[in-house]
This record gives sequence, structure tokens and C-alpha cells, in this order.
Amino acid sequence: MTQPQYVTTSVGWGVLHLFCKATDRTDGQRVVAAVKEIQDSDHQVLCVAVFGHKADIGFMALGPDLWRLRNLQSQIQRAGLVVVDSYISMTETSEYSPDLPEEMKTPRLHPELPPEGKNAFCFYPMSKRRESGGNWYTLPYETRRELMYEHGKSGRNFRGRILQVVTGSTGVDDFEWGVTLFATHLDDLKEVVYTMRYDEASAIYGEFGAFYTGLLDDAEVVVQQVLIN
Repeated sequence: MTQPQYVTTSVGWGVLHLFCKATDRTDGQRVVAAVKEIQDSDHQVLCVAVFGHKADIGFMALGPDLWRLRNLQSQIQRAGLVVVDSYISMTETSEYSPDLPEEMKTPRLHPELPPEGKNAFCFYPMSKRRESGGNWYTLPYETRRELMYEHGKSGRNFRGRILQVVTGSTGVDDFEWGVTLFATHLDDLKEVVYTMRYDEASAIYGEFGAFYTGLLDDAEVVVQQVLIN
């Protein structure tokens, strides 16, 4: 079989979120095998049992080889899962922290997931508003930087309780960023999002997409719990 040409990002990793529903033909063993086939020293796949009607199971895959991430999508579909929503993005560092030291850049560009002990999961996409009276992109850079510093200060109050992975998606998906949150307790997810919405950067300029919340665990555990048959 002809192998596709290697495609990657110039900085950081590609990140693919997939949210799926099970069908009568879903093969749990093939789902687990698909996850393990993608995983290696450079590529990570996280599995989530999703709450509610939007999806049954979710995946967060990240790594340098974009074809490898795309192959996960193909393999889980062949295993009988139906992808009902998805998000593609890339790890990045913020334009408002240009002088970030290397030891702080590395976990943003190449995060090691999942964080130990944080099995409550939430993902949502977001953008900055472009409306008259609330257009983020007409603000001077220094003003935007100050607002983002305030926003980040609120987030730092949750250090140890929340791990946040913000990935960029401008030009590759419907919103500008994907936000993935990991917590020990489900109510920590609620508190951090509620608290940070009061910051001006969110209250005036934030727009949010659908939220997906679930429980993170090994692929075998998630598949066994979701595909009870």
C-alpha cells in the first residue's frame, strides 16, 4: 500500500478531538486496538466517556504526524463508531507571552497527558468577538495583552486543581481556539469556567461553542463502560 507523505506542523503538535456515538455494529475490541495503534512515544490518545446526548465516547489525539491522527479517525469509524462532532487544532504558545521561558513553552507545545489524578474532562471551542462595540481585533495590542494577563491571573488561582490545554485553530476549524480542561473534581470545571467568564476578555469578547464533558480513563475501561453489551 502506498504510504502518504509525512505532514506535520512547523511548531508544536496537531490535536484532534473526536466525539462519537456507538451503534449496534460497534466493535469495542477494534476501538481499543485503533487507539493503541496510534499511540507511541510521540503520539498520545486520550479516551473519555462522555456525559449526555451529544456523544457516547470521545478521543483527544495529539502528536506530530497529522496522517497518524487522521488514521485514528478512519480506524474508529471502521470499528463502528459514528463521529458526530470533531475539532482540529494545534498546540501553541500565546502571542501575548512572547518572552516565555523554554521550561514554560515545552508543556504548552508538547504536553504530557493525561495529568495524573485528573479524570474529569471538559472540552469547548472559543473565539474572540468581532462585533461593533466589542471587536477584540480592533483593540491595540497592549490593551489585549493586559486583558489576557488579567484572564490568565484568574486561571492561575486554580493551579493544582485544573490543567488547561489551549490549542490554536484559526483557519482550520470554526472557532479560533480549543480549550481542554482536566480536573480532579467535576465542580472544579464549573468553577473555573464560571470565574473566568467575569474577566473582561471573556465577558465582553468571548464566544463559546458546545461543551463536551466526561470521565477520562484507559481505553479498555472507557470502552467497557460505554459499550455495555
